[in-house]
Amino acid sequence: MTAPYGPLAPFANGPREPERHLTSLSGWRSFVDDQPVIPALLSAAERAALSPAELTRYDEDRLDHHTRLLVVATSTVQHTVTCGRRLVLLNRHAVSARCGLIVSGPADTGKTTAITQLGRAHELLDRARHPGVSDRIPVVYITVPPAATARMVAVEFARFLGLPVRVRSNITDILETVCGVLTDARVGLVLVDELHNISLTTRSGAEVSDTLKYFSERIPATFVYAGINVERAGLFDGTRGEQIAGRFTLVPTAPLPYNTEWQGLVATLEDSLRLHDHQPGSLIALDRYLHDRTDGMIGSLSHLIRGAALDTILTGSEKITKESLQAIPFDHSSESS
Repeated sequence: MTAPYGPLAPFANGPREPERHLTSLSGWRSFVDDQPVIPALLSAAERAALSPAELTRYDEDRLDHHTRLLVVATSTVQHTVTCGRRLVLLNRHAVSARCGLIVSGPADTGKTTAITQLGRAHELLDRARHPGVSDRIPVVYITVPPAATARMVAVEFARFLGLPVRVRSNITDILETVCGVLTDARVGLVLVDELHNISLTTRSGAEVSDTLKYFSERIPATFVYAGINVERAGLFDGTRGEQIAGRFTLVPTAPLPYNTEWQGLVATLEDSLRLHDHQPGSLIALDRYLHDRTDGMIGSLSHLIRGAALDTILTGSEKITKESLQAIPFDHSSESS
């Protein structure tokens, strides 16, 4: 038997559950370090030889594999990583007016995936350049809370770093502490997600924008923002908006059209399946249906295929068909569309 499913064998992906929150330093490092084991499909004879407990572990490993979001190097991800790496290099010796990047588009078009893959690539390169150094923090990742205030955003930076923030701590103290730590830790990339939660038409939104600008002036790093259609939400309006527009490159995201990239994406997702009776190429034959069903949304496509794969393992059918895909419900917005 080739797979490790003896009586004392551990789960293939390990028993330890890593920190999942990207908005903490430990969670971000777990994300960067994560290299999941892809379970091998056993032959019919090997599978039949498993005990009930071993078969349960084997199926659990396959279920866990299909719950993971497969990151595909789409054109948006590649463009974001390329632009981000270029800006990091251009900003390396800048002392002021550093350029930044904004990834903007409809929901479910891969914005968070794009900026986190940029962050992961940057951190791995930084580790390679500084082997054995443990006191560096190459990347910071935060999300802008709903109805955010300037203090709330400053606290998000402190929370990522694990810095204690007391109720009575004023924003100036938090800013000074965060800037000092990140400067000493030689941060090179700051990722700010959910930027659409900032509205420059409100006083608190304008103060949040000013706080992020202050961070970008004090911290020698490249700032990358991501949000839903931020250019339509007035981010580039007024004096503050003009400053942002003059310093940030915009990378738009959109649903994928039905083309060779979409077909390649479906093929990649199908190749990642670990199902015993699935016929290779059957999803590729449904690529037009999959595009019509998901409106070209990458996140919806991943949800649909992974959900169908989970159902086939749980029911024992072990193959994805058009009927099994139709049985997977979407969120209300996607179903309405």
